[in-house]
Amino acid sequence: MTEVRITHVGGPTTVLDIAGWRLLTDPTFDPPGQRYAFGWGTSSRKLTGPSVGAADLAPVDAVLLSHDHHGDNLDAAGRALLPTAGQVITTVSGARRLGGNARGLRPWATTRLEAPGRPSLEITATPARHGPPLSRPVAGEVVGFVLRWAGQAHGALWISGDTVLFGGVRRVADRFRIGTALLHLGGVQFPVTGPVRYSMTAAQAVEVCRLLRPRNAIPVHYEGWKHFREGRDDVERGFAAAPDEIRRALRWLPIGVGVDVDV
Repeated sequence: MTEVRITHVGGPTTVLDIAGWRLLTDPTFDPPGQRYAFGWGTSSRKLTGPSVGAADLAPVDAVLLSHDHHGDNLDAAGRALLPTAGQVITTVSGARRLGGNARGLRPWATTRLEAPGRPSLEITATPARHGPPLSRPVAGEVVGFVLRWAGQAHGALWISGDTVLFGGVRRVADRFRIGTALLHLGGVQFPVTGPVRYSMTAAQAVEVCRLLRPRNAIPVHYEGWKHFREGRDDVERGFAAAPDEIRRALRWLPIGVGVDVDV
């Protein structure tokens, strides 16, 4: 059995301490109060600041960046951190924009982190769609990540990235045994596009868990921003009506506190 220490910094940002490796997801470290434009008339205001400062996290071996073009997944302070990381793993288009130590992965492509005295860490990009069908040209390219290493007792660790439930997410269940899922939720909506959703709702998260059957389903990306439409209460109501195995998998991490999770 392997334990991973997961620290939810806030929003989509987490620190993953895995057998000597330190990984950081979607770094957002700006203070609250700023408004960020997402394109096509959409924007949002950051409501809460990070629970951990970027300077307190060094050294970071790798940043897992689901996408670089939205401020709620990579803000100015997060962008400033990227050159200090060992590498940045992100989308192909994002790596072209970022340059430097960024490496782009297409869905289902794999890379490895390797170093003496530490287990090899396999990272596979997974499909994500940041909105309804045909929205990719507007919402941009996004990926999730599956992490595998020797000693996992319950299955791989999956980070969904900003995505709705669609066929690409369903195929994750066909290709991997997932023990722990970090789910980007929030049910994002914008007034300019009405009822359209740009990230998973609680109902979709329940369906994802029905498909994956993870031991741990950990919500992130559900608080701290004005454009999130479903918070913790909504997620808890959605899971309360689910079968016992799915309801028991739901696990909330306290913001800013490292928690050991069996994987």
